[in-house]
Amino acid sequence: MKFSFPLPLVLDGATGTNLYAAGMPQGVCVEDWIIQHPEAIQTLQKEFAKAGSNCVYAPTFGANRAKLSHYGFADQTAQLNRQLFQLSREAVGQDILVAGDLSPTGLMPLPFGETEFDELVDIYSQQVNALKEAGADLIILETQMTLAECRAGVLAAKEAGLPVFVTMTVNERGSTLMGCSLLSGLIILQGMGVSAFGANCSFGPEALLPVLETILPYAKIPVIAKPNAGVPDASGSGYDLTPEKMAECIGKLMEAGVRIVGGCCGTTPAHLAAIARRAKDFSGEWLPIPQEKAILANEREIFFVDDEIEVSEPILCQTDMSEELIDAEDSGCGLLRIRLESEGDGHLFSLNSHMARLPVLFSSDRTELLREALRYYNGLAALDSECSIPREELERIAADYGALIY
Repeated sequence: MKFSFPLPLVLDGATGTNLYAAGMPQGVCVEDWIIQHPEAIQTLQKEFAKAGSNCVYAPTFGANRAKLSHYGFADQTAQLNRQLFQLSREAVGQDILVAGDLSPTGLMPLPFGETEFDELVDIYSQQVNALKEAGADLIILETQMTLAECRAGVLAAKEAGLPVFVTMTVNERGSTLMGCSLLSGLIILQGMGVSAFGANCSFGPEALLPVLETILPYAKIPVIAKPNAGVPDASGSGYDLTPEKMAECIGKLMEAGVRIVGGCCGTTPAHLAAIARRAKDFSGEWLPIPQEKAILANEREIFFVDDEIEVSEPILCQTDMSEELIDAEDSGCGLLRIRLESEGDGHLFSLNSHMARLPVLFSSDRTELLREALRYYNGLAALDSECSIPREELERIAADYGALIY
């Protein structure tokens, strides 16, 4: 969904660390505590707005039914999201964007866990639809660590007709705890139509700069930086970056090309005011760097594709595809041709795709099988231009997921 917003865009600061400073106890259901103490979040968000935030996050971070179930509130998911969103809207009014904030579910998707991808989509859809009903301007998936959850949340937002931003949390090598690279995340999710992408939390802005520099040359959408205010200081009462130092570091991120900024853990309204002042130096149009080569991706790496790449013989989908995938890769090909012949083949391949070290081309004579495969595959794939499906239909299918027609 196309979403217009001014650049640079200044997000808000930390919610959790500021609420703890305001008296929220450790170990409580944050969402329920906020409902019981609305003045805490509203005072904070009014301060963020006064400091220069153009967009605040509604305090719905953990308000999905999977997380709420740990506190006995799963049956109140929709109600809590609506109430929490309204607190933010009342605090900042209509002139500032209010985003519905989505956290990881805490569930482990297949094949490494027990949660089906469609269950993740359903969990996020319930939350997204409640936030849409409440009037959310957009959805932000933040602190994400698995590509499956990112994709599930994006699909939920798209199905609801809401624009979506995504930020992942990564280590200094640019990978999430679950092994997804930030660059792969960018390529895959911008193909799916997210409006902005980047990183939040993780560490301070100085360490985030080299990580984001690896993705900026490939970004067709604005890049987000929402780092911590450094690291916890020796006293344990705050973080070590002063507002001035944090703003200086954010300025370096913006010089590199970042255009959406804010702060995560430890970022106070004073930090945000300094960041907002620095961001004013970067007004003007942002243009992506033109891409000269087609790119495919899996969760771990990206692949440049040209007309010379060798495609494997068709690989049929089955419960265990390890030998077939290894044999194809050992043959020297550069692109795996996955043949889809029956309903469920796309899901079967998704359960084996972590074993594929090469990019993927889906081949089928049935449009619904291609759509199924693209829905479940945690990557950016190609579609076989030589299949019997008309080119116009292939283009429509490809557009929904950013797939390449090859």
